[in-house]
Amino acid sequence: MPDSVELSPVDLEILRLLQNDARITNKDLAAAVGIAPSTCLDRVARLRDTGVITGQHASVDAAKLGRPLEAFLFVQVRPHRRPLVDPFVEHLLSLPEVRAVYHLTGPDDFLAHVATSSAGELQRLVLDELTARDEVARVHTNLVFQHWSGGPLLPPA
Repeated sequence: MPDSVELSPVDLEILRLLQNDARITNKDLAAAVGIAPSTCLDRVARLRDTGVITGQHASVDAAKLGRPLEAFLFVQVRPHRRPLVDPFVEHLLSLPEVRAVYHLTGPDDFLAHVATSSAGELQRLVLDELTARDEVARVHTNLVFQHWSGGPLLPPA
């Protein structure tokens, strides 16, 4: 699969609208971009087939699920070698508190976005699930006070 896909202005508008509301009906999406519903369905299918659209997700308020404390955990692993990367990421993703994991450059190797029920639960997560692992050299924690999401992701102009 190529790294980028050539997209028409109609494709870009479909992407913008779907990113703002993934529940929009095909009929309403087609009307909004000015094409027939069957054409719209074909275009969305092509965007999925080419990997431009990778899924549809519900945005969830972690606090309403009993996880009001969000944090970013910057993790340094040693040695930072491929045989440790996949198992470590799999371990992080298996934890119910983990919302996202990023592999980084710089002094930290991973960034994990987590949501916990309390400061004590965050401490348990860091001590029992991260620093207890042999490959984890350091964990730096930043609490999230508030967050905002950006607009739809579109290719550079």
